[in-house]
Amino acid sequence: MADTFSLQRVLETFRSSLSEKKEVYMKYYIAGWQELVAFMNSLGNVFSFISKDVVSKIQILENFLLGENRSHYVTIQSMVKYELENDLVDLTKRGSHPESGCRTLLRLHRALRWLELFLERLRTSTEDSKTSVMCSDAYNESLAQHHPWLIRKAVGVAFCALPGRDTFFDVMNAGDHMQVVALLGESLPLIAEVYQITEDLYAKNTLLELP
Repeated sequence: MADTFSLQRVLETFRSSLSEKKEVYMKYYIAGWQELVAFMNSLGNVFSFISKDVVSKIQILENFLLGENRSHYVTIQSMVKYELENDLVDLTKRGSHPESGCRTLLRLHRALRWLELFLERLRTSTEDSKTSVMCSDAYNESLAQHHPWLIRKAVGVAFCALPGRDTFFDVMNAGDHMQVVALLGESLPLIAEVYQITEDLYAKNTLLELP
């Protein structure tokens, strides 16, 4: 897990995650997420409710990558094919596969959408934009629909403690604000592409609402 966040590494990992056939390499998808965890952690405990869950999901997927069936987990596409063909996914109710690769990655997939939306708002924000509002709006458009009321309430309170826009730009470790905005402009389309490829794959296989 990266200790200090680097927006440049986010760009590199998500770029590396896409094959020529637009398949998503699990190794680099996880590496990209590890960078995003470093981003969340660099801002203190505000995002800990999400980052802790993300770290546990990353560990599950890393175990698949190192396990005896690792050849089936090289890409997200090969994972979905393998787990569905071998009945390793609980499709309608939670059963004997609560930590299947498909279910685990779906949780990361949903969180990735929230971060993508938030970082895009940050990229296009102005000096008087409030990070708490940007983050809440991104959350309400994505993760909120998958969280119970109590968590949504706690998240709303946590976002009120977010630092200002300048702090977010500083932790990017990518130069001045103009350089950060430019690098976000390169990185976010890649994250969005990886997200959309995964979304389409899960939709095609009716996996978007796994219990």
